[in-house]
This record gives sequence, structure tokens and C-alpha cells, in this order.
Amino acid sequence: MADSKRPRVVGFNHVALEVGDIEEALAFYGRLFEFELRGKSDTMAFIDLGDQFIALQTGRKQAPDDGRHFGLVVDDKEAARKALKAAGVQ
Repeated sequence: MADSKRPRVVGFNHVALEVGDIEEALAFYGRLFEFELRGKSDTMAFIDLGDQFIALQTGRKQAPDDGRHFGLVVDDKEAARKALKAAGVQ
């Protein structure tokens, strides 16, 4: 009998987000969080999140989504809330 065991997913390597402008997206995240920039080109940027990363890529063509989201774990939730409020994020 052939082994049909499938691999088990154990985590995320990265999340890719389409943005209108790489520099604006980096400036936005930079106002909110301290982060390491893993790499950058004219159309992509990579922000380290521990051993994972967020890939920002230009090319957004659709209207903004109100319901789609992702969650981040931070070391200081209140500081994150203050940064979000200061940036005008609801």
C-alpha cells in the first residue's frame, strides 16, 4: 500500500499584500512599528516579522476591502494602539 501521508502545515513563511505605492506603505508601517527591512526593489519590499515576513507588492487594481484583514502579534499592545490612533487608523 502506498504511503498517502500528506505534509502537515506548521506555520506561515510570509503574507503578500498588494499596495498602491511601496514607499507610502513602508512609511505607514514605519509610523506604526519598528521593523527590519529584509529587502526592497521598485515593486516589492519585505518586512521581517521574526522568522516570517510581509511582502509588499505594487499592483493593486481593485477597490479597498473593508472586511479583509490580518492580525499581528506585538510586544506592547497599548503602544501599538497609540501608534494606530496617531496614524488615524480606526
